[in-house]
Amino acid sequence: MVSNWTSRLVAALRGRVGSAPAPDSKDQKHGLDEYVTTYPGPQNAIDILKGWNQAFPAQYGVSAGSMALYNDPRIHWAIEKAGGVAGKRVLEVGPLEAWHTYMLEQHQPVLLDAVEANKLSFLRCLVVKEIVGLKIARFHLGDAQLWLEQRPERYDVVIASGVLYHMQDPIRFLRAIAARTDSLFLWTHYVDDVAMPPGDPRRGAFISPPEVVLAAGVEVKLYPRTYLGAWQNASFCGGMHDIHRWIEKESLIALLRALGLSEIEVSFDQTDHTYGPACCIFAKRPA
Repeated sequence: MVSNWTSRLVAALRGRVGSAPAPDSKDQKHGLDEYVTTYPGPQNAIDILKGWNQAFPAQYGVSAGSMALYNDPRIHWAIEKAGGVAGKRVLEVGPLEAWHTYMLEQHQPVLLDAVEANKLSFLRCLVVKEIVGLKIARFHLGDAQLWLEQRPERYDVVIASGVLYHMQDPIRFLRAIAARTDSLFLWTHYVDDVAMPPGDPRRGAFISPPEVVLAAGVEVKLYPRTYLGAWQNASFCGGMHDIHRWIEKESLIALLRALGLSEIEVSFDQTDHTYGPACCIFAKRPA
């Protein structure tokens, strides 16, 4: 026999909970939003992360972004100038969506650290790693500046494509790299008053006159710039601070030389780039 106490408890619970609502037929059919109810596959992993910029090679049969950077001639050039990366220790700063990482891994470095600060980009890197089966690369979420300054490792080559011009303090970044490697590859935007004269619309994001800084005996002009709110978009792939600084190309080259990376080659120089002049630089310390 059910006790009076139990009866009162059941009645109280019924009163508190009330009658259960009728099942939502849509929920019953499609499941909860936190779950994927379609057949398991790589496209599902891509679709849960919005804002993809880069495409997958056709053989993977998936759809992501539009830029095909998995066969980037700039990275082929960097690998050539490094004398290959097979058996070498490589640091990639800002892997974005891992396609330069993918290219580097094909050449079998012994170590491939890839440091990404953007949370969504880091997760996209992990998705790419799983889909294409990267084995050597290790992705690390956080500030590459601190990675360079606080870890003792040296690298045979540092790859920093699309990174320098996003830095709040690009001089500090270059100093930290020069302390950890003898070979550096950059692809970066730069300031050039001839290619991008005053009044050029590409200067629209610059917010103040240049700051003149003396670094390693070199007078460097830094041009403060803002993203104009672009960071609010899921596909944003800029730096971690809204205010970042560009450098003039000649000052950049002079600074690299002063930091000991004095053997310098420049390629892929594109003065008419949509966002501003850009080029590749490979800088290494003399043997």
